[in-house]
Amino acid sequence: MIDFSHIEHYRENNRIEAKKALGGLPESIWETYSAFANTLGGIILLGVEEKRDGSFHVVDLPSPEWIIADFWDIMNDPKKVSVNILKEENVTVEVIKGKQIIAIRIPRALPDEQPVYIGNDPFTGTYRRNGEGDYRCKPAEVREMVECATSAEAAGEPTQKKAVITFLTEYIFASEAELAVLLGTDSEQTQRIIDEMLGEEILRRTVEKGKIIYKLKS
Repeated sequence: MIDFSHIEHYRENNRIEAKKALGGLPESIWETYSAFANTLGGIILLGVEEKRDGSFHVVDLPSPEWIIADFWDIMNDPKKVSVNILKEENVTVEVIKGKQIIAIRIPRALPDEQPVYIGNDPFTGTYRRNGEGDYRCKPAEVREMVECATSAEAAGEPTQKKAVITFLTEYIFASEAELAVLLGTDSEQTQRIIDEMLGEEILRRTVEKGKIIYKLKS
C-alpha cells in the first residue's frame, strides 16, 4: 500500500492516516481503527506528521515497542474496542532514513464483524471514513451494518471471502487468476466466489488496460 522509501509523496486520504504520536498512543487512533474497519481498510502511520502542504514528514519514535504494547493492550480490551480484527503481522516498525515509525495495517472487516465500534455503544462509537477523515455514523448506518452482520452470521461467511477482502485491502486489485492462486481453487470455483461477492456488493469488476480486475466496492 505504501512505498516507505518515498513516504513524502503520500497524502492523507480515504485509506491513509498519519499521526505524530510523540506523546504516546493518540486517543484518536481508535476512531480511525473503527472507520477503516467499517469502510475499505487502511493504514495508520504513527511517528509521521502532516505538513502544511499536506505532505508527510517522519518525526521518529524513540521507543515504538512501548506504543505497540499499549496498542495491543487496548485493542484486546472489549470495553474499549468491540472486536480485534488484526493479526500480529498487521503492526510493524518501519525504519525510514534511520527514523522509526509504526505502521498499522487495518483490513476491511467482514460483514459479520461490523459494526466495529469503540466503547460500549455501537450507536455512539461507530465510525466510517470519507475523503475528509473519520466521521461518526448515523443510527441508520449502524442499524444497516447490524442487519448485514446478522444475515452474514446466519449464512456463515466462508473463509475464502475473508481471504479475498484481506488481500484486496493490501493490494487494492487482483485478477481472477491471482485470486485463484490466493484461494487455491480452480477457475470455476473462483468465479463462483467472485460472483457471490459481486452480488453482495463486496467487490466490483472493472477493466484496466484491457484486463478484467476486481476491487473492493467503496
